[in-house]
Amino acid sequence: MSKAPEAITPAAHPPATSETEQQRFERVLLRPQFKPLKGVFDNLRTAVPLMHAAILTTNSYQLFLGKVGYRVVVVKQIHESDCYSRLGPKGGIRAVLPVHDIATYSTLVTLVNYDSTVTTTENSLAYYDEQLREFKIQLMNRSGNAG
Repeated sequence: MSKAPEAITPAAHPPATSETEQQRFERVLLRPQFKPLKGVFDNLRTAVPLMHAAILTTNSYQLFLGKVGYRVVVVKQIHESDCYSRLGPKGGIRAVLPVHDIATYSTLVTLVNYDSTVTTTENSLAYYDEQLREFKIQLMNRSGNAG
């Protein structure tokens, strides 16, 4: 007695789906190590395709910001607690984005402003240069899709 072949159901073998560039960008950005970078990106309020193109054509955070329409203002230091009182259109600050950098025992503060500027420090620029570099590597590395 021979068995009848089992029917292959779509649920057993789902069709291969291809991920769009925007979906990949958003998925990679959700990785825990990119939480600070995601905070900046979310507050820039710039379309993903524009950010994606800017990342692919630059190697620095400051140039990236310029390509998405933001001018960088570098200051010597930013006192995080003072910035919260200036949140909102009247104070000019859209977002206060502190990063507590354990490696340097410091807080790196970035301000995204309503006038299309980002106020930050040299140390914050260096930190986000590294974040952007690693994000670009993972975004472009198709062999590392998992994770």
